[in-house]
Amino acid sequence: MIWNHFLLAAGISASTWLLAAFIPKRELVRNGLVLTGIASIAIFIGFLWISLGRPPLRTLGETRLWYAFFLPIIGFLTYWRWRYNWILYYSLALSLLFLFINYMHPENFSKTLMPALQSPWFVPHVVVYIFAYAFLAASSLVAIRGLYQEYKGQLQPKIMLMADNLVYLGFSFLTLGLLFGALWAKEAWGHYWTWDPKETWAFITWLGYLVYIHRRHQMPSKFKSSLWILALAFVILLICWFGVNYLPSAQYSVHTYSQQP
Repeated sequence: MIWNHFLLAAGISASTWLLAAFIPKRELVRNGLVLTGIASIAIFIGFLWISLGRPPLRTLGETRLWYAFFLPIIGFLTYWRWRYNWILYYSLALSLLFLFINYMHPENFSKTLMPALQSPWFVPHVVVYIFAYAFLAASSLVAIRGLYQEYKGQLQPKIMLMADNLVYLGFSFLTLGLLFGALWAKEAWGHYWTWDPKETWAFITWLGYLVYIHRRHQMPSKFKSSLWILALAFVILLICWFGVNYLPSAQYSVHTYSQQP
């Protein structure tokens, strides 16, 4: 039944967002369709939470579902603030991609929480990271757009302001995620930090965006190099999110619970 509800929610979101893409000039109607698609995913997440009796934050499939929910929200708010249509459509496309991946690789939503995850820090740690990754994913889209504009010789300073604001928000949540993770680790395993592969790459990701912020502060007129740093920082983020699970050292990681049956 959960899978059937997922297909219904994903179908509503996909159909409303695709319809919104065909009526870009009717802003009020388009915005209503975008919000309808977001609401569909929100309702499914709520239903899933109740059905599982736990926060749906354990498996990669469940976290992809949250990204599919948060990305269009961030894209819509960014569009509302800066009036860039492309960021809205890019965020909707990425959200649909996450929904499609979940369709092609469905997760076993009945998985129970292992003892280490039965902690009051579990939900805030994962949620703030989801917010961080969603904001930083949006900033990477801005970076790609900025690099394209720079290549065409049409780079607009306004796009750097958008990138900065998205990174500042994402970096704030990223920092909170590290702090909450340390408190959770202390409670679950007795140590705030153990240089576990996942922890190490999370710290490298944090440093990557700190380099961007430092570069923008020290050399605000150097747009191209800042955009490249921002784009490469997102590659590091993807390694932290997905790639670290495939490293040989990951088999000894305490964070491989997301891959366990």
